Amino acid sequence: MMDENLKRRIFLSRGAGLGLGAMAFQLIENRQLSADTQQPSASKLGKIQNVHHPAKAKNVIFLTQSGGPSQIELFDYKSGLEKWAGKEIPAEIRQGQRLTTMTANQKQLVMPARTSFKKYGDSGATIGEWLPHHAKIADELCFVKSMTTDQINHAPAMTKFLTGHQIPGRPSLGSWTSYGLGSENRDLPDYLVLISRMKRPSDQPLYDHYWGSGFLPSSFQGVKLRNSKNPVLYLEDPQGLPRSIRREMLDRMAELNRIRQEKTGDREIETRIKQYEMAWRMQTSIPELLDFSDEPKSTFDLYGVDSRRPGSYAANCIMARRLIERGVRFVQLFHPDWDHHSRLNSWCVARCQDTDQASAALVIDLKRRGLLDDTLVLWGGEFGRGVAGQGKWDSPEGGRDHHPRCFTMWMAGGGVKSGISYGKTDEFSFNVAENPVHVRDLHATVLHLLGIDHQRLTFRHQGLDFRLTGVEQARVVKEIIH
Repeated sequence: MMDENLKRRIFLSRGAGLGLGAMAFQLIENRQLSADTQQPSASKLGKIQNVHHPAKAKNVIFLTQSGGPSQIELFDYKSGLEKWAGKEIPAEIRQGQRLTTMTANQKQLVMPARTSFKKYGDSGATIGEWLPHHAKIADELCFVKSMTTDQINHAPAMTKFLTGHQIPGRPSLGSWTSYGLGSENRDLPDYLVLISRMKRPSDQPLYDHYWGSGFLPSSFQGVKLRNSKNPVLYLEDPQGLPRSIRREMLDRMAELNRIRQEKTGDREIETRIKQYEMAWRMQTSIPELLDFSDEPKSTFDLYGVDSRRPGSYAANCIMARRLIERGVRFVQLFHPDWDHHSRLNSWCVARCQDTDQASAALVIDLKRRGLLDDTLVLWGGEFGRGVAGQGKWDSPEGGRDHHPRCFTMWMAGGGVKSGISYGKTDEFSFNVAENPVHVRDLHATVLHLLGIDHQRLTFRHQGLDFRLTGVEQARVVKEIIH
């Protein structure tokens, strides 16, 4: 629906031949452009020209592990599970909590961790054996072991994890960041998305609304790069078309678009103008970004042999670092297929092998280059896995079902305390026992680290002032911040 201001602007613009109408239209137009609740200016700076408080981080890299990594095998060590092997989870632990249809009709028999754990670093962080490279960065990480959400299936859980609401249509965290802060780089988008090119076909969908702008102007949505040798198509002008002619075409097209915008008041026309200009500049900036020839052999050794395969998770981690070096505000990597309902021992191990070395290398690389202090790195998925075995708990075919009540994420850099674990779960890794951190709290904390008060970053839509954290209570987890 068209808001009232926009209706008035269109009405008065069509009657602009009348002196009073023309004056009123100009007054409303000027007021609209200067109001801080509307679309930001045409510059790369966002709505917030001066941050609400001193920022700890300038940039974000979100290593999104889609499918729900098992905290029980990776980070949340529970020494007492062996004595419960094959026994039903006690009713006082279950508390009648919802299960998916995949396990609701089977007995909830405890399956202990399929891995062994060791303590690493001065912090004594417990990390499972499937993540040997994470052990090297244990003292750089802040583990949040008390994450919780209220969505039990992938699509609504990931949608909530990234947008704050389980129903598609809201802006993602990256889009809110782009809207609020913009970027220092005028030649690349504020928010870029990289999706792993898997070695085998993946049946897990990654929907565009995960990085969408929702009701924000579409200029703030994530720009997805293709996971191939040519991440951006049509970078070269058509043969026989000089750049000068191409530039003149864009200028004339912008003039026509602005005439149309003046008549309709449609903000998306301004987005279209900006995106044409961005595409023009990306014809120069993208080839330079994609040219890894300036990376020494030591970089590829650090990230692993798979980093030479275009579109791999490891190559995308190098790309993320290169984007941060160029001032891009928000970079999000997606790695799918963490959904291990069966064959946990092979399926989860494979995902760890895909991501372990490169994730650790990214933290090491950022620190070596002096970028980690200003860059917030997040690692995690939309929920965790349940302690009950799915299928036969003692079989190699056994897996784990979705579990929203508790899961683990880690954070590094960007003003977050290093070498700590925050929050605890019960002895079954089934419920949060101490210091719960809801997805809303995570969002509030990320924005806080970027210098944004989550209650003050709003956008007027359908008569309401929307914000990322919604209307329910959300807190900044100050205990993990320097």
